[in-house]
Amino acid sequence: MQKLKQRTEKNTPMSTPLAHGNCGLQLNREETLSVVDLKTCFNNPEVDLPSHTKGLIANVYVISIDGKPLMPCSPAKARKLLKSERAVVVKLYPFTIKLTFKCENITQGVTLGIDTGFQNIGFSCVTDKKELTSGTLILDGKTSERLTEKAMYRRLRRNKLWYREPRFLNRSKPKGWLPPSVQRRYDTHLTLINRLKAILPISKVNIEIASFDIQKILNPEIQGKEYQQGSLYEYQNMRSYLMARERGKCQLCGKEFGKGNGSHIHHCKPRSESGSNRPKNLAILHKKCHEKLHKNGLKLKAAKQYKAPTFLSIINNRFSVDLPEAEITYGYETFIKRNEIGLEKTHFNDAFVIASGKKQERCLPIEIKQKHRNNRAIQTHRKGFKPAIRKRRYKIQPMDVIWVGGQKYISSGVQNKGKYVGVKNSKKVLPFKNIEKIYNFGSFAWK
Repeated sequence: MQKLKQRTEKNTPMSTPLAHGNCGLQLNREETLSVVDLKTCFNNPEVDLPSHTKGLIANVYVISIDGKPLMPCSPAKARKLLKSERAVVVKLYPFTIKLTFKCENITQGVTLGIDTGFQNIGFSCVTDKKELTSGTLILDGKTSERLTEKAMYRRLRRNKLWYREPRFLNRSKPKGWLPPSVQRRYDTHLTLINRLKAILPISKVNIEIASFDIQKILNPEIQGKEYQQGSLYEYQNMRSYLMARERGKCQLCGKEFGKGNGSHIHHCKPRSESGSNRPKNLAILHKKCHEKLHKNGLKLKAAKQYKAPTFLSIINNRFSVDLPEAEITYGYETFIKRNEIGLEKTHFNDAFVIASGKKQERCLPIEIKQKHRNNRAIQTHRKGFKPAIRKRRYKIQPMDVIWVGGQKYISSGVQNKGKYVGVKNSKKVLPFKNIEKIYNFGSFAWK
């Protein structure tokens, strides 16, 4: 009895009179005789409220017999529907079921918030009472590298053919053309919105666009006529522009240019290594600093690039054309609202605020990774075969889910012309003939 009293006094929380009892949650399970950890956490909802509830069960998405999205249900209800054959599974990630009977199709108003980004996209679907789903989509950002690799393969193939006279100015860009890397990032935003609309009855879409001013970032003091006419307007040559960009200071030593200190233009990435003449690859240096740089074999980092702000400034006007029903918000509004609620800076928290989220019950955020379906590569180390470019799309792609012997694995790719499948975080190689089930993610891999 004395030991029990000491144990109770030791493990009972004393920080607040509203704290619940010290009965562990494990005791509520069946066939449980003891609690591993006697220490109890403060489960009072008014004390130390977390931004996300740990262990909150994920929702099951529901589609009507007509293919229209309905409100999600709990896993227990979905299990009953599947057991009674009143629903069938149509998608594993995210887990989605389709009803086999007609219902009233009553739904609530769901608002989708999208936090646009250059590398990550935040999303959140919110009703008046709770958050249905939230997470972050991670973009791969390898379009430019793949196009360079594709050009290399094409050049290699063309060099083996007969000579053909070069042709110039025979291709025109259509109206609204975007660079491929920018176009793919923008299309991914639209694809994510459409896929969320396919599983949830979204009635309203809010999108945050960052209205960045590149000229103001390059030169914060630009104003008046110079601001309206552009950062390179009325500059006699590139040297004058670089001098204004660096505010009259050498990019190596940081000292100002004075009388007798001549200025030289330096390529951060040399021309011999395919360095361009764009301002971002050019630096302004003292004559002595330039000579010192080449004499000692030093390398100077290129000027700061603004790819993300440039991308956001390009696409901010396109959402109003492709999604005319969407409401546009701005970053400063999200910043103020997020601080009022007291949330930390994350992509899914920003999306929650963009979706007009305030005090709704939150859900666990998910992570989605964008992946490439076709992995073009040159195969060289093959006994008895000449080097060739692999163009075939195999049935199993990296990050797909496979089942062998009732156990689930994550694929890292195929080997030996698809006869074997590699597994992530393991050196194990599985024969393709032993695979029982395959789940292909497509371009979005849900974690």
